[in-house]
Amino acid sequence: MALDHLRALRIFVKVIDEGSFAGASRALDMTTSSITRSVADLEEHLGSRLINRTTRSLSLTEVGATYLERVRTLLDDLDEADAQASAATGEVRGRLRVASTTSFLASNLTRLLPVFQARHPLVSVQLNAIRPGIEPDEGADVTILVHGPGPLNGNFVARLLAHTEVILCASPAYLAARGHPSTPEALLQHEVLIPDLPFVERVTRFRHADGSDPVLVEARAARTTSAHPELLVTAARDGLGIAGALSFEVARDLERGTLERVLPEWDIGTYQVYAAMPSRKHLPARTRRFIEFLLEQLGGQPADPWLAGAVTPPRGAGPA
Repeated sequence: MALDHLRALRIFVKVIDEGSFAGASRALDMTTSSITRSVADLEEHLGSRLINRTTRSLSLTEVGATYLERVRTLLDDLDEADAQASAATGEVRGRLRVASTTSFLASNLTRLLPVFQARHPLVSVQLNAIRPGIEPDEGADVTILVHGPGPLNGNFVARLLAHTEVILCASPAYLAARGHPSTPEALLQHEVLIPDLPFVERVTRFRHADGSDPVLVEARAARTTSAHPELLVTAARDGLGIAGALSFEVARDLERGTLERVLPEWDIGTYQVYAAMPSRKHLPARTRRFIEFLLEQLGGQPADPWLAGAVTPPRGAGPA
């Protein structure tokens, strides 16, 4: 492959990653005209349009989307080969793209990354926030998926990292003013903050730790609602009601006392946390090391490390 062709491929990928020719120009420290010319030359070489351009946005053509997937794989393999050839010390390097929901990135990954980067200082990490779902981000090396009951299926490889429990919590001020509900039915006298999402059931099944028959409670309309669960957790911190949240979202609040758990003896659901990767036989060393790091930090078991207080990055952690 000619060097100019390789350069054009990297520019094409950067344009897509940055979302514009101007963004790629800033990221690569090149003029916008040279970026545009490079992509046009690549399209001319291929005899196919890769990007649909408008005055306000750009999008991949069908050919461009397929081409991008193959090019990413090619460049990742090339970067890995370069890293293996040049790293006499065996240190991993390169860019690692990690995707997950905003709540997981903000409440967990940003806390853990300093430890990972202290161990692997030549690895740069790009974080990408995605909407909740069961499919990995096609542009990511690793996608952290939070999945409900049932099997996780798809054309990708996934490793179980942990379980996360659905819990109810409220601020000490709210509970002091309104009281602690002692039964699921008592929630009907409280402001319960439920996400306004089509897949969130209005009826919650509560199972007691003693194994007695479950209790079904249909939530009444709350005065505060949102389609963004992380906003409802913030609302609970500010005393607006009792929020349902995943344990990883509120573990630090419970530790600090800014939120208190409500009805802790009742189980209302469990989700699985997976690290999903493209279904390729070869994974770059930086990706393998990152997966190993997540398994180390989160346990890799069907258990909730956040409620157990196990997800606390070591203080002063340095290179391994």
